[in-house]
Amino acid sequence: MNTYALATPFVLGLLAVAVPLDFTSLLNSATDWTLRRQGLMGEHLSAQAYGSHDRQRADVYLPPERLQAPAGGWPMVVFFYGGSWRSGERADYAFVGRSLAARGMVVVVADYRLHPDVRYPEFIEDSAQAVAWAWQQAGEWQVNRRRVFVMGHSAGAYNAAMVALDARWLAQHQLQPSVLAGFIGLAGPYNFLPLRVDSLKPVFGFPHTPADSQPVLHAHASAPPSWLFTAAADSFVSATLNTDSLAYRLRSVGAQVETRPMPRTSHITLVAALASPMRWLSPVLDEVSGIVVGEPLGAPDLLAQP
Repeated sequence: MNTYALATPFVLGLLAVAVPLDFTSLLNSATDWTLRRQGLMGEHLSAQAYGSHDRQRADVYLPPERLQAPAGGWPMVVFFYGGSWRSGERADYAFVGRSLAARGMVVVVADYRLHPDVRYPEFIEDSAQAVAWAWQQAGEWQVNRRRVFVMGHSAGAYNAAMVALDARWLAQHQLQPSVLAGFIGLAGPYNFLPLRVDSLKPVFGFPHTPADSQPVLHAHASAPPSWLFTAAADSFVSATLNTDSLAYRLRSVGAQVETRPMPRTSHITLVAALASPMRWLSPVLDEVSGIVVGEPLGAPDLLAQP
């Protein structure tokens, strides 16, 4: 039996108990080794400031030089991680940036402020600011502004959904959600009122949590195309209450949406499957690559931007 086969049960054991992702150094090192061996490690721009706060920083992953940029430039993904809006570090998700960049995308992995320092809606404001900053930087990274996607996992999928669906947040930066080519959500909480998880109540100002904090209430016909991924065995976020309800709302108003159930995944392994040692679980990387590098469901309306 080879070393990889022996290591797999150990990795899965870590995944079963790791919330937040304590095992990410393992995933990152394995992804780094694989991509370096294949010559697919691109440039990494660390700790880029999109705001004045220490948590308003992002790492940027560029495609390797051996890949040729498509006509019009690279597609770009702005990614937000999960952690119940109370934990998380962009460095833990280097495997997301490197894995997607190796497939021909510019990837921005952004930190955002967390509770107890902030509460709703400040982490959404940070996320919108990160997207607006990445949009403005696009020319420096040879990005095609018609192919900018916002993506997140768990709480990060909530942030991404709010930026994509609720125009208030990008409007603060003179942008509209229509500049986005799409939203990709991995196991996101989109419909979680009334709040029943005690640790989340102060994050959302319970009992005065505003109803419009829920992505399901911002479904509209001109929403960016959405791809909603779910895990087959998610014990943290109910796909029925969240993904299915958001997909129903989007379809009911004529918006473009697809659901992508991923076999053999849990809430955590859904995002971990982007890393090289976990890709046997489910084709998450292939699916995301097909969405971002291939043609989107619909062409976005583009603001007049240089």
